[in-house]
Amino acid sequence: MNTKQSSSQALDSSNLQGDIRGGAISFLVAVPLCLGIALASGAPLFAGIIAGIVGGVIVGIFSRSALSISGPEAGLIVVTLSAIQALGSFPAFLLAMCIAGLIQIGLGFARAGIVSNFFPSSVIKGMLAGIGIILILKQLPHLVGYDADAAEGFALFQPGGFNIIEQLHMAVGQFSGVAILIALASLGIFYLWEKPAFKKQAIIKNIPAALVVVVLGICINELVRATFPQWVLKGNHVVQLPVPENAMAFFQLFTLPDFSQWTNPLVYTSAVAIALVASLEALLAIEASDELDPLKRKTPANHELKAQGIGNLVSGLIGGIPLTSVIVRSSVSINAGARTKLAALIHGTLLLVCVITLPTLLNKIPWASLAAILLVTGYKLARIEIVKAVFAEGISKFIPFVVTVLAILLTDLLTGIGIGMVTGIFFVLRDHYQNTHRVRTEWDRDRKRIHVSLGEHVSFLSKAKLMKLLKSVPDDAIVEIDGSGSSYIDSDVITAIQNFGTSAKQRNIQLIFLPGKVTDQSPVLPSKEFINTYRRNGSQLHLQS
Repeated sequence: MNTKQSSSQALDSSNLQGDIRGGAISFLVAVPLCLGIALASGAPLFAGIIAGIVGGVIVGIFSRSALSISGPEAGLIVVTLSAIQALGSFPAFLLAMCIAGLIQIGLGFARAGIVSNFFPSSVIKGMLAGIGIILILKQLPHLVGYDADAAEGFALFQPGGFNIIEQLHMAVGQFSGVAILIALASLGIFYLWEKPAFKKQAIIKNIPAALVVVVLGICINELVRATFPQWVLKGNHVVQLPVPENAMAFFQLFTLPDFSQWTNPLVYTSAVAIALVASLEALLAIEASDELDPLKRKTPANHELKAQGIGNLVSGLIGGIPLTSVIVRSSVSINAGARTKLAALIHGTLLLVCVITLPTLLNKIPWASLAAILLVTGYKLARIEIVKAVFAEGISKFIPFVVTVLAILLTDLLTGIGIGMVTGIFFVLRDHYQNTHRVRTEWDRDRKRIHVSLGEHVSFLSKAKLMKLLKSVPDDAIVEIDGSGSSYIDSDVITAIQNFGTSAKQRNIQLIFLPGKVTDQSPVLPSKEFINTYRRNGSQLHLQS
């Protein structure tokens, strides 16, 4: 699907209900995550909300991704925290962010988005499954009322940090009956909403289950407040949005960059780090979102880098933290029915409107309700049907998938993706090596005839296996090397065939070579010396143009 078609679908009224549901539900999930990521990054809490608004509205306007939603992401916590500490002030960090945005725009114009074409599908599916498993595990403490970690970072085992094992251990001794009640009621709502009998109801099918979950959670907690106030969920058990007392206090939540730091070299090193990590996260996320897209649309990666750069530039100018395309938010939106980029725009607009007008109401949402939404999202990303489907594709797909999942669980998102990529490349090279050529052997009177059909793409990696075959050719044999089906034959392979031809005449080996199609990128024709040698010897040499 081309870009114009993708853009026109953003205004398709037939998708309006799904987009409203997707934007609203992803907004509810985004509020606490924006705040938690800002807190973990050492930035002002409202900086996370600013990044969420910019990611939804500004990136939503410029992006050509149909379903991806941008905002602050846990993978950027480390680079943000390190940069703020290195620069010594948040305004100086904002200048680095502005420069990072310009770098991302430059990467888009330099067509660096081509990197996304090299992500194997098995690795992308493994990344989604790994994130799904982590989402499930990370929600378990929230489901029982332990809400110390609101950032939801994608690392179960953080060296020197507070990891999931410690969280689960702490959660065991801090159960909250109200949180457990809200969690069970929320999961029950999701279960009922998936039943065919409920789906057939005209009213119910148009009401998103996640919205019912949030409203129910607020109602239960408020009922407990009125009857048993000592058990009510409060503090870090609920959303904690800054509540300005007046318009002046609201505008004081925004911070401007410190442009006097433009001569500080640390600003530029921090900018490069932010730009590279945010760009890689964005490319991974749009690949994942495209994988989840029911319509299987393809996001133009280079344009996405420009959109993300504009977003980070604007976020830096008004006091936000770095943003990128966020897989969790996007998948929540898709699961709620979103089908166009309108969902991202609604997501950002709701953030803007509600932080101005309804911060007190949002602060009544229990974490247990949001945890139930994320747990269901994690289940849909890592359900067993996906594992079975990848297994059916063969071992060369399944092993990179499993390695990616395990690596993400044991390390972090980017490291896990890197390990998965290396594994995927290994199997690509292995398959390439095994499919270098096909061999058929027959007898021509009393001479052995060996027919070698080269593969479509014969790179230098094919040389070793081909040379091993040629060395095993017996004396007095006929060797046919057929490259007519090859679109590319590396010059090293051509040279190897030429060298074999020079030595073959001493062993009375007749060579018949049919080179592939001649292209500017493929030096498939033998040298003139090679041709003349075999003409003098009466050998057959067929050239195909």
